[in-house]
Amino acid sequence: MAPLSDLPRKKSAEPDRKFIEALARGLDVLRAFQPGDGFLGNLEIAQRTGLPRSSISRLTYTLTKLGYLTYSDRLEKYQLGSGVLALGYSFVSNLAIRQVAKPLMQDLANSTGTAVGLSDRDRLDMIFVEFCAAANVTTFRYEIGNRVSLVTSGSGRAFLAALPQEEREYFYGHLEKRSSERWPKIKAGIEEAVTSYKQRGFCCSFGDWNRDVNGIAVPLQLSQGRIYTFNAGGPAYRLSPEFLENEVAPLLKNMVGNIEAMLIRY
Repeated sequence: MAPLSDLPRKKSAEPDRKFIEALARGLDVLRAFQPGDGFLGNLEIAQRTGLPRSSISRLTYTLTKLGYLTYSDRLEKYQLGSGVLALGYSFVSNLAIRQVAKPLMQDLANSTGTAVGLSDRDRLDMIFVEFCAAANVTTFRYEIGNRVSLVTSGSGRAFLAALPQEEREYFYGHLEKRSSERWPKIKAGIEEAVTSYKQRGFCCSFGDWNRDVNGIAVPLQLSQGRIYTFNAGGPAYRLSPEFLENEVAPLLKNMVGNIEAMLIRY
């Protein structure tokens, strides 16, 4: 089973006595910070998390004391602190799949002229845990920690396509609330990706996530039920759908198969 516990929680008549609400709210505050944000104030954090501003002020104070946030007296705002960096570094450095996959990802990037990413799900986004690009790719580069859409990117669609139908429907309930009136079109794109994965072994995103970007993606489901995705893509003006589907897709699928075999022996 894919881990679903980090999705937005539903209220229940029966409280979970093991669940620590204060801890969950603190983590929600940390998740409010996105790449490129810089500093955020309590009001901005409250708007992003949906938590009361009174609670936010106590949470940010505590997280600052613990080193997970830093506070600017001049701006009266917060940014992520070194404590979060230490946690993230420990996670990424100990990720076996990243260590196994990186050389193969770089070889694929070099041979196809694409950017190749390894992604994991974080709530309703996909987050890069590794990224490789060919030397001639200068306009399409991402960093570890960057996020892409779960519903319009190739990586996100590949993750959803690899899920059992029951679990995918569980995600649909959350995604529909987030997407509102755009949901019918978004769902149609996901269902098309599911069909593509079943028939061809990969998913596509041709201008759907970003109109200037084309990409394909293949999921890798580990024995524990954890799903990672590998994508290859780049600027649409240089990488046509035909090239990605006919030339790159077989190489990407072969790479993922090799990584799976290597992880079994790891």
